[in-house]
Amino acid sequence: MSTQAETGAKGFSLGALARRPETGTVIGLIVVYTFFAVMGGPVFMGAPGWSSWLNIAAEVGIIALPVGLLMISGDFDMSVGAIIPASSMMAAILCGHYDLPAIVGIVGGLGVGLLVGFVNGLVVTRTTIPSLIATIGVMFAVMGLTLGFAVLIKGSTSVSYVPDPLTKSILGQFINGMFNVSILWWAGFVALFFWFLHLSPIGNWVYALGGDQESARNAGVPTNKLKISLFMMSGFCAAFVGVAQVMTYQQAQVAGGQSFIFNSIMCVVIGGVLLTGGAGSVVGIVLGTMTFAIVNQGIFFASLDPNVGSIIIGVLLLVAVLSNDTFRALALSYATKKK
Repeated sequence: MSTQAETGAKGFSLGALARRPETGTVIGLIVVYTFFAVMGGPVFMGAPGWSSWLNIAAEVGIIALPVGLLMISGDFDMSVGAIIPASSMMAAILCGHYDLPAIVGIVGGLGVGLLVGFVNGLVVTRTTIPSLIATIGVMFAVMGLTLGFAVLIKGSTSVSYVPDPLTKSILGQFINGMFNVSILWWAGFVALFFWFLHLSPIGNWVYALGGDQESARNAGVPTNKLKISLFMMSGFCAAFVGVAQVMTYQQAQVAGGQSFIFNSIMCVVIGGVLLTGGAGSVVGIVLGTMTFAIVNQGIFFASLDPNVGSIIIGVLLLVAVLSNDTFRALALSYATKKK
């Protein structure tokens, strides 16, 4: 027979769980996977199905992590869609056109992401332009520069490059012919961002920045440096995906990458991050990414019309926004009662 203290502890645990934004994401993930497991059958539940959606989740997930942190801090980064092809072209041109070592192309590609992120941060912190508008402007500028330099140097909008076996195995290898090595990189980025947001002191600064920037600045938080750092992290991760794509598919193209803009934001919102900033978690972002990827690939295994997948994603997005508001109201209500 349980004591009153044990019962209270259980009730508190269940109540605390119900107030977590990730709770709605977990429920959505279970419902979505169950639906496609039934519709897709053993193939979807087996290695072909898991590799299909995990490969998608790894690419968009690496970008969604820093995009999520930026949204928690109250900002958006729309330039990731231009950084991916820009970094891909940089790596492919350096290695495929100029025959430089792979490490030079990798550093060059990642440097593009860091530079664009730095520019984003400067524009946002030194002007009054909202980050949404500022990064859209930077996105179009980077797209134009990428196209111009590609045509000027290569005379084409695509560049081929066959990496050496070592570079291929590190950044673009398919394990057992199905699972891309980017899944392992995604796991590494998840661990790093989890430590950064939830275990390091800087994580509290990110939440404070999204809650009230002026109060955070008055409390001694280096808001401008933090914003620039977050934008550079976003640029670096987008560039990493771009470089990895070159090593995987052995080709870079000027067009491509724009889908990652809204896909990453959808993963973040489905994962429980508030559009207004100040709330969210790495675990939620990962769960949101998995949910998005399962829907994205599940429609093919279930032989459904692709439009059905768009409908499901749209419904998930609306439900996520509504549930985020509900869970936040529950949390605020509980905090008020405790006071």
